[in-house]
Parts: sequence; structure tokens; C-alpha cells
Amino acid sequence: MGVLPVGRLRATITGLFARLYLARARRKGLSSVLPAAALMPLQRTGLDPVPALGEVRAQEPISRLPLPVATNVWLVTGYDEAKAVLGDAKRFSNDFTNLVGYAGVTEADNPGGLGFTDPPVHTRLRRLLTPEFTMRRLARLTPEIQAIVEQRLDAMAAADQPVDLVTEFAVPIPSLVISELLGVPYGDREEFQQLSVARFDVFDGVGASLGAMSQSLEYLHGVVRKQREEPGEGLLGALIRDHGDEVTDRELAELADGVLTGGFETTASMLALGALVLLQDRELLERVRDDDEVVPGLVEELLRYLTVVQVAFPRFAREDVEIAGTKISRGDVVLCSLSGADRDAALGPDMERFDATRNPTSHLAFGHGLHRCIGAELARMELRAAYPALVRRFPDIRLAVPASELEFRKASIVYGLDSLPVHVK
Repeated sequence: MGVLPVGRLRATITGLFARLYLARARRKGLSSVLPAAALMPLQRTGLDPVPALGEVRAQEPISRLPLPVATNVWLVTGYDEAKAVLGDAKRFSNDFTNLVGYAGVTEADNPGGLGFTDPPVHTRLRRLLTPEFTMRRLARLTPEIQAIVEQRLDAMAAADQPVDLVTEFAVPIPSLVISELLGVPYGDREEFQQLSVARFDVFDGVGASLGAMSQSLEYLHGVVRKQREEPGEGLLGALIRDHGDEVTDRELAELADGVLTGGFETTASMLALGALVLLQDRELLERVRDDDEVVPGLVEELLRYLTVVQVAFPRFAREDVEIAGTKISRGDVVLCSLSGADRDAALGPDMERFDATRNPTSHLAFGHGLHRCIGAELARMELRAAYPALVRRFPDIRLAVPASELEFRKASIVYGLDSLPVHVK
């Protein structure tokens, strides 16, 4: 879904939050390095952003974030203001070189891929990927997505009770779908999934997660080399057949890693958190079970309400800019709170509340502008297939523990649940 730095860092703005203090975070943990107020856009109370985020948005839709760095860091929480920043690639840069010099970050750390690039590099790489993410091209995955969902439901039915919906359903589905998309050989998919899971949350140990990222890139380099010799039917094979002379093995591995990290953890988090919403509303669960027509609108409202990618890629002001009366100086860092913007009243009334009957909104769950998540439609396909299949197979599905006992991620850029134990029988 939304879809950065090496491995998972490329899927989020951890390039700013983690890399600024990477050496210290390895020893102490990120939350002990950054001021509490700086973590506010990464924190929630259950499914909702912390109240302070809404208070900041109401007072100052663009405000300074208290990070201990020399450069001004701005937090954008307003919907219109976030769209203005995210949609302005001329005045705001994503280029990785803007991070060079922070906490020992060097050009050698550049992860490549789409997330930290500007045109013309970004234009060239996105042009390679775009044809593989059209509705026509993705349609070929529909039977595979349905089959993967059914396989996971079979596994849940056969498992001892209670079943962890995160490990048995939410995590394997996007991992296996991306395996199919990339063209990872069937014999390698268990290893691929293990590498994916190992880097699921960089805040659960930066050193271990970075090691998994490095291992994943090394693995993907091997997949690319095999695809060069014998291109398959997946995305990598298609890129090699159509653009083999235009793209290096390193670029292919980095693009594949970006697809993995951008589409895996975000969709896994959506599957788990969206299931939790259904489990807490029996009437809604039954509507999803009985009426296919409610599913597309439900998915869009879940995407808006949950907005699992909480903060977008960092933007760097190329020049002095004024947004909604706030003056941003050249070189300043701008962070857009997607979770904050998607609760803004500018989108409509009562946006703090989940409403499955709400008309779809122009939410920012997939970002906006040049860097909008290229895999947005694939994520929608997975969610639309998974939710109704889950509640139809297990009409009596229910939480195995009180909702108050569920453990959510702490200060995480991609929000999610650690586990979601359920009874399916």
C-alpha cells in the first residue's frame, strides 16, 4: 500500500525518524531517543490517533515538530494542507541526498527505488512499473488471490483454537500475493515469507530488522539473476523482457524490495485492523457476509479510518514556500500526517467516527501526488477478497480475548496489531 530506505525503511519515513538517530537507536531504542512530543503522530489509542493529534490539527494544521535537529521539521495534520504538500513535487523534494549528513548517513546508504527519488529518476523507474499495476494487468491475479485466501481459511479451520488472525491470515495473504506478483519460485516462497515477517516492525529492534532487510535484498538479487537467465511470468520477468537493457540488476532488486515492503506490511496491518472493526460490530459483519455490494464502500471507509501508514515520506523544501499562511524555509523538512489528515473535517462531517455507510472520500491512505502508492489497486483487491471470505467461512468468528487486552504497536509508522486471537468454531 503505500507503499524506501533499505527494505522496510523504504516503505515509510523511517529514513527520517530512524536514520536521524540510527546509531543511538540501535543501542537504546527509538522511543528513548526522540522527545515524547515528536512521537505523537506515530501513536494511537486503540484504532484512533491520540487526541493530541486532532488538537494540533484544530489549532495549527502546520506546526513545528520538536525534533532535536538543526533543521526545522514541520508536521502537517490538515487535509488540504497535506494535499498541497504531497501534490507539489516542484517545490518539495523526496531525494535521498537530502538526508546525507544526518547521523552519519552517506550517499552509500541510498536504497534506490521510488520512495526517495525525484524526477527524472523517479519518472523513469515508475514508468517501468506502472504497466504492471494497471487494472488489466492485475486482473490476472484475481484467481490467485482468491485461492490464497481460501488456503489461509483452510489453515485456520484446521488450527487449534484460538487462532491468531495476524499470523495465520493477515500476514501470509499479502506475502504470498506479492510472491505471485513478483514471480518468486514456489519452492522459495516459505523463505520469502520468513524474510518478510522478520522486518515487519523496525521498532521491534532496529538492528535485527536492518539485518533482515539486508538479507532480503541479497535474496532478491539472487531472484533477479535467475530471472535474467529465464524470465518468468511475474513482474520481474516482465520487466526483464520489456526493459532488460534499461534497468540494472540492483535497480530491479530495489524495485522488488520496494514492492514487497510497500505492499506487505501495510496490507497485513489493514487486514488485521479491518477484521477487528468487523469483529466489534456484529450487524456490520453480517452485512458484509450477506451483501457483496457493501464491500467496496466498506473497504474505502476502513482505509480512511485506519490509515495504517501514519506519516508520508519526508519532503524537503526546495525553496521558501508558504502553505496556508505558514512560511516554510528552503531546506526545511515537512512530514505529512496521513492519519491526522484523514480525520480532518475538511473531508466531511464526523470524520473521527467509522461509518460503513459513508460515501467514499478522497482519503490519503495511499498518499497523494507523484508518490501515491503504485500498488493501491492491488491492496484493494486483497481487502475486497479477504473480508467477505473470512466472515462467510466463519460466521461465528469472535474475539478470543477482550478488546481491551489486545496489544497494538507502539510509536509505529505503519500501525498494526501484534496479534489478534479469535475463535472460528
